[in-house]
Amino acid sequence: MTEPVRLQPGDAAPEFSLLTDSGEKLTLSSLRGRKVVLYAYPAAMTPGCTKQACDFRDNIASLRSAGYEVIGISPDSPTRLAKFRERDQLTFPLVSDEDRGVLTSYGAYGEKQLYGKTVTGVIRSTFVIDEQGRIERAMYNVKATGHVAKLRRELGLD
Repeated sequence: MTEPVRLQPGDAAPEFSLLTDSGEKLTLSSLRGRKVVLYAYPAAMTPGCTKQACDFRDNIASLRSAGYEVIGISPDSPTRLAKFRERDQLTFPLVSDEDRGVLTSYGAYGEKQLYGKTVTGVIRSTFVIDEQGRIERAMYNVKATGHVAKLRRELGLD
């Protein structure tokens, strides 16, 4: 099994320019000066991804008050992301990486174990990016349930 690239604290966060759920371009460089939580998830409107997105939604006020912007990234189309955002009243941008290039550059796309089988897909991951665009934390193979609470603890928000 080929291991994808794994980002480490201190690495420069790979730049991206992707379409959001509202059809606008979002670039990482436009967020310089702010802390960013970029989380990668496999597919909009699936049970685990919905649970995770709603966890971020329910914690967005405390994350923002601590200076963090939250962005979700998946290979879904902007149209599907718009439906997801509307259906679950998500209050942060979702970006579309249909060719999986950005996910790959973050080490969040590649071979993984799913129900005992090796498959290629999105590796559920979360990246905390500092104000200078460097990786502060890179968490791979995170759980959909309970991850936001764990992240809040690690960031000292609880």
